Amino acid sequence: MASDGVYKRLIAKLFTDRYRPGAARVEFKREDIPRAAKALGLPEPRNIGDVLYSFRFRADWPDEIARTTPPGKQWVIKGEGPAAYAFTLFSGASIAAAEDFEPIKIPNSTPEIVRKYTQSDEQALLAVVRYNRLVDLFLGVTGYSLQNHLRTQVKSIGQIEIDELYVGVNKSGAHFIIPVQAKGGKDKQGVSQVLQDDAFCRAKFPNLVPRLIACQFVKGNHVALMELVISRDSIKKRSEAHYLIVPKDDISEDELRQYRQTADSD
Repeated sequence: MASDGVYKRLIAKLFTDRYRPGAARVEFKREDIPRAAKALGLPEPRNIGDVLYSFRFRADWPDEIARTTPPGKQWVIKGEGPAAYAFTLFSGASIAAAEDFEPIKIPNSTPEIVRKYTQSDEQALLAVVRYNRLVDLFLGVTGYSLQNHLRTQVKSIGQIEIDELYVGVNKSGAHFIIPVQAKGGKDKQGVSQVLQDDAFCRAKFPNLVPRLIACQFVKGNHVALMELVISRDSIKKRSEAHYLIVPKDDISEDELRQYRQTADSD
């Protein structure tokens, strides 16, 4: 986007004005963004939230920030309460689907009218996951979509957004809260997004078991689902599965036989 260069200058100014060598945490407030713009002689951004969103979930850091990153670490922007944030060092990298998975073919249950009128990759991906019951298949629970594009406040973080929120139950009667974050195009699954989802689950649904899910289009109708867990100061994949959403006639008898043999061995 045309604002990428402006956003990078703003975020670099915020960071470098406050960073000290060796620091693992650099605090700032939302109101510091228009101040940084004024100091740089730039117009105040019309959408301050988009500046933060870009570097939390989409854009690469400018060189001024990237070169301060120790090996094996990354800077993430964490919410620290209403209108308060901190650049924080975290282990690992942005979460992405593996490239060497053989996808399981699933007959397409997405209604044609939904496929016709989806407006974005993210919207299309959420529809594919919902109508093809991919959360259920992946986690082995019966899941129900509770709300999509949920915007809410978490006391320790501030405002957050979850692409789609599921509740689920398994055969033992345990109840689950399942935030699903969808990434299409060039967007990345960011560490800070996983942290916010975990905080949301624990604050709003303390008696349910949280399962943190990221999904993305790999190519075409090839969908990857990943379950993520927080381990100290890093994010790890607990499991990953890939599904290829196809017309029913595209699943051969040989493939069905292979799937049956896999099921018999489980």
